[in-house]
Amino acid sequence: MNWLTKITPPGVKSIFSKKDTPDNLWTKCPKSNEMVFTADLPGLLHVTPAGHHMRIGPKLRMEYTFDEGNFETVAIPDVAKDPLKFKDDQKYVDRLKKARTKTGDDDAMSIGVGNIHGIRTVVLVQNFSFMGGSLGMAAGEGLITAAQYAVANKLPMVVFTAAGGARMQEGALSLMQMPRTTIAVQELRENGLPYIVVLCDPTTGGVTASYAMLGDIHLAEPGALICFAGPRVIEDTIREKLPEGFQRAEYLEEKGMIDRVVARKDMPKTLANLLSVLMQTPAKAPKSDNSDAAIETV
Repeated sequence: MNWLTKITPPGVKSIFSKKDTPDNLWTKCPKSNEMVFTADLPGLLHVTPAGHHMRIGPKLRMEYTFDEGNFETVAIPDVAKDPLKFKDDQKYVDRLKKARTKTGDDDAMSIGVGNIHGIRTVVLVQNFSFMGGSLGMAAGEGLITAAQYAVANKLPMVVFTAAGGARMQEGALSLMQMPRTTIAVQELRENGLPYIVVLCDPTTGGVTASYAMLGDIHLAEPGALICFAGPRVIEDTIREKLPEGFQRAEYLEEKGMIDRVVARKDMPKTLANLLSVLMQTPAKAPKSDNSDAAIETV
């Protein structure tokens, strides 16, 4: 105790006590290392001033995509929770509980239906925060349900992908989702309905090897990692240094693997222009910016 503490009147110290700073007050931009005020991110669509497109969940993705942020949700059928009774350093059911608590979602896929510049569209969003967006039975069922809803209502379908690959805890049952989702995409095509894929960071593994690369048109967010095996795995295998930006969206656009890299703020307008041509339906700009999203349930 120093001399100043001894002469400070009772109660004065508590008035000027140091307040704890919230841990999430600032967010560091991975691209520039700049600190961004977290409260500003929603207004920036979670894109930092340096242009880094942050990973976002289904709710924000749909609010940023649909007119005025309004959309209806479509329920995804339940699947077997732990068919293989899988356990590594912890039980699979425990991992699922943690992921559901963290995200508030039942699994990695969410379906929304709403207007994109006046064109009613089915949107499927893959959530990387849910066990790395891994493709399991529930995720496969999500895409199939979205495709069936689109076919039944004669609507176009847009998928925002983000995944680390297949869900190892479901073994071969996870791999079976690749042909199942491929068939669902084919049903859209047979019914003459557009299927547009937006590749978000990261889209890898079995997702890239199935429905992520079966779109009529492929868009991507800036800087998104898009691949089957990651660059580190490839470098270790071939023992060579890969080109700068290898497997990133801009590199793949240059090589013709994707059609266009589109910034998040321009995504609704770009999708609307494409859907307007493919559906032969005029698009119209929304009345206001996406805000105060109203969510209904189908």
